[in-house]
Amino acid sequence: MGCVTTLGRIGRYVNRFSGRIWPVLVILLAGGFATSGCGGSAPTKPATAAPADPVVKQAQAEVLTQLSPSTAYDGPKTGPRAVTGKLIVFVTADVSNGGIAGVAQGVQQATTAIGWKLRILDGQASVAGRRRAMQEALALKPDGIILGGFDATEQAPAMRKAAAAHIPVVGWHAGAKPGPDRDAGLFTNVSTDPLAVARLASDYVIAQSGGRADAVIFYDSQFQIAVEKAHAMKTALERCGHCAVLRMVDVPIAQAPERMPALLALLLRRYGARLTYLLAINGNYFATSAAALFSFGKSGADPPFAVAAGDGDASEFERIRSLDYQAASVAEPLYLQGWQLVDELNRALNHDGPSGYVAPPRLITRADVPSGGVFDPNTPYREDYRRIWGAQ
Repeated sequence: MGCVTTLGRIGRYVNRFSGRIWPVLVILLAGGFATSGCGGSAPTKPATAAPADPVVKQAQAEVLTQLSPSTAYDGPKTGPRAVTGKLIVFVTADVSNGGIAGVAQGVQQATTAIGWKLRILDGQASVAGRRRAMQEALALKPDGIILGGFDATEQAPAMRKAAAAHIPVVGWHAGAKPGPDRDAGLFTNVSTDPLAVARLASDYVIAQSGGRADAVIFYDSQFQIAVEKAHAMKTALERCGHCAVLRMVDVPIAQAPERMPALLALLLRRYGARLTYLLAINGNYFATSAAALFSFGKSGADPPFAVAAGDGDASEFERIRSLDYQAASVAEPLYLQGWQLVDELNRALNHDGPSGYVAPPRLITRADVPSGGVFDPNTPYREDYRRIWGAQ
């Protein structure tokens, strides 16, 4: 990647966050616009492995398996017929979040196929915003509610009101693990296994570094699923004999684009060339990394290599595709999960049980990055759900 290209991308970040331009300029001045890192290459081959470390060997085998073609995304094949004429409300944590937006598109596809009406409400990236959205959702007296990207326990009063009104609630990333959560009021939580996502991100780092990674992990303690993933990544890296977790950094995901440039500058000053990997529970943490990294002489293909443990959205794929300061992501099949959310609500409305399906994650690198904006497995899940619902 050349200097002109990188500067152009930094310009886009500054324009996008124009209300926060001063911190970015401070970082650029502090770094002195170093240019020695213009160039570099993507981490296409793992580094020489640390000797006799079985953890490295296992991680490399898992990465090779992940990068091979997979057809393991088939969802349920049986279930209840569609109930008709329903109104569903999707309450999002933050509609601008790429993962949530991808799931919302899947929900829109599925509600159209099943013949339901859909309203999407934006929680505006705050607890108070989500509280207002939940109140608005309940006032609509819907037949079902979907939570997108926030813990159900955060909105416990609203969840109790939904239960009292016999409104079933399903969630996407609304709990620490997939499946039913009756204590929280969730018929079921749709997600990949967060620990599997974390392990896969860690495996990539271990394999790619040859077992010699020094990493910083970014997470958001507001969400239990984020805490679980962050600690799982830490545990996995600590099993690697010559890897190290330099620091765990707690940053609210909604504030990450604003705060990451300054945080990265501080980390680079403290650790210098020792810092080789950046791990985060979501790709949103890397949306504005370019300015800080470039100012320290880093090209988009130089360490520290950024790896996201979820969700895999369009902006992440573009960064991976163009060597733009992100090396990999662990993606979820967002559209498929949107269809699953609608299917789970249909099961609840039919007084049936949850499907129990948990879609596996997918490691995305430059070798297998999708051409589109969402990882959408090449399986006939849409046709399967239409057949189940009698909506063909």
